[in-house]
Amino acid sequence: MTLKTSLAAASLLSLSVLSISVLSGCQNFDTQGLMSAGTQALQVATISDSDVKTLSDKSCAEMDAQAKLAPANSPYTTRLNKIADSLGYSVNGTALNYKVYLTSEVNAWAMANGCVRVYSGLMDKMTDNEIQGVVGHEIGHVALGHSKHAMQIAYSAEIARGAIASAAGGVIASLTQSQLGDIAEQFVNAQFSQKQELAADNYSFDMLSKKGISPAGLATAFDKLGGGEATLLSSHPSSSARAQNIRSKLAAQ
Repeated sequence: MTLKTSLAAASLLSLSVLSISVLSGCQNFDTQGLMSAGTQALQVATISDSDVKTLSDKSCAEMDAQAKLAPANSPYTTRLNKIADSLGYSVNGTALNYKVYLTSEVNAWAMANGCVRVYSGLMDKMTDNEIQGVVGHEIGHVALGHSKHAMQIAYSAEIARGAIASAAGGVIASLTQSQLGDIAEQFVNAQFSQKQELAADNYSFDMLSKKGISPAGLATAFDKLGGGEATLLSSHPSSSARAQNIRSKLAAQ
């Protein structure tokens, strides 16, 4: 992020804070609190790529420590390794590392540092091709900068509730396990926008096609999870609309 971009982002965020206070109609709003919110906005707007990577490294490590990881000799690990071989181990210069969490929950996610985690509950529902589509979607969030933004938002939530005093790298380096756990949970539960979800779907489609892998599995994955509680597919647009988008792209090939 350039200085010009950072200042512009900070200005927009500060204006947003001011607009909220005006629109609220509160005549006796807390000026000190407003200035604090503006400071927090500046901290989040100027968080560096290096800080995001450090935060992602630490958050992913905390998630791994709290989860039940599939061992190297697990059929889940063997299966995911095969899928990883087909998708590759880097995106935009960022190394990807894949692990399976042993849990009935249906989910998958990827952080900006290349940490890719797939839940065994999702693998139990999916064919290999469907998992390729879903993981390609998560890699798309990394490649398109969505995962970075989601981590910034998760970090800002901790700042907003007063758990973190500053966004400086030194503070990130000294975060407690509890703080990292809260940030990681905020990230995993983040809801991407409709535009971001469609962009990640299309990224997965294009990536799979370029690698000679059928993207059809992404559509059938949406079919399977359309009425479920899968976190990664729960945001707008609907699963049926996303499946249709993939099928329309397949028909146009």
